[in-house]
Amino acid sequence: MTNRLATTFTGLEFVNPFVLASAPPTESKAKILRAFEAGWGGVVTKTIGLHPVENVAGPKTIYQRASETKPYVSRYKRPDTVSHSSWNWELISDQPLDLWLPDLEEIKTTYPDRMVIASIMAGAGSEAEMDNWRKLAKAVVNAGCDAIELNMSCPHMDRKDMGAHIANDETIIRSILKAVTEAVSVPIWVKLTPSSSSLIDGAKAAYEAGAASISLCNTFPSLPLMDPETLKFEVEVDGLVTSGGLGGLAILHQALQRVSDISRAFPDKAVSGIGGIRGFREAFNFIVHGAGNLQVCTAAMEDKGSGGVGTNLIQELKGDLADYLERRGHASIEEFRGIARERIVEHSRIRRKSEAYNGGYAA
Repeated sequence: MTNRLATTFTGLEFVNPFVLASAPPTESKAKILRAFEAGWGGVVTKTIGLHPVENVAGPKTIYQRASETKPYVSRYKRPDTVSHSSWNWELISDQPLDLWLPDLEEIKTTYPDRMVIASIMAGAGSEAEMDNWRKLAKAVVNAGCDAIELNMSCPHMDRKDMGAHIANDETIIRSILKAVTEAVSVPIWVKLTPSSSSLIDGAKAAYEAGAASISLCNTFPSLPLMDPETLKFEVEVDGLVTSGGLGGLAILHQALQRVSDISRAFPDKAVSGIGGIRGFREAFNFIVHGAGNLQVCTAAMEDKGSGGVGTNLIQELKGDLADYLERRGHASIEEFRGIARERIVEHSRIRRKSEAYNGGYAA
């Protein structure tokens, strides 16, 4: 029987389009193996770097919930509340490259039909840093990874030549892609920060330099709430906090906007959709705006009893997508991918109450 859930994305064959995003659910071999056993079509590893990092001395991630009572949005657990968002100030993987490599080999050997995408990060501005990108890329590909995702989107990095700090610089984007594409021949995905006024320009530079896909959206730079009574932030260390990343349902509509922007600007290019996917309806919306691949994080982490890898969620996603495809008579998601693109128009094309609309210009 034909597998309707199977998708081809950036030349790779996925058993289904659902992928765990680069985050705590993919921080270790044990979690990734559990994820594949549960049925995820692929994983993007937690970002691998060359230099050890150490996380904060306190909670790294919190989940915020909404209710009809005050405070409307809070990390406090209350009955009959709805998940609103996640907030984290988690850094890249603290597991060194030399420990990742045998793990990646074992993962790929155990699940040869699943796609393993290695997220990597180095710096910019020097040939030494370009060599770091090359070293990381060669190492993970030699370990069996099917593709690479370049992390140009992490919203909380001290180094100004890393993560989201470099995603606005088209010269840097091109130089990193040049280094990586010369070093390896697997598909290269580029994860750009959504907090950029020049996102389309950055994507254009990445595609022209050899990127097979753009991944959007990483979390948005943000701060946790302060309690008006205790004057404490909902997450802090010694009374201090710094910028973190907001994810989950709260960023869904902004993520869709950015995926739509990129997909409409480059309709023949691949986009991996991320941001607020909790079930089939959210995934469907990314697909109709042009995404050919769906990455999930917060909902997998919140999936009760799953060990943080969404074992129940992936069954729901696969089942609901399969039901939809069968009900609509679609052979695959490609038959409805991008159908919303032509219906996204300029303000001037939206019908007005009268014909007097002048767009703010003098009549």
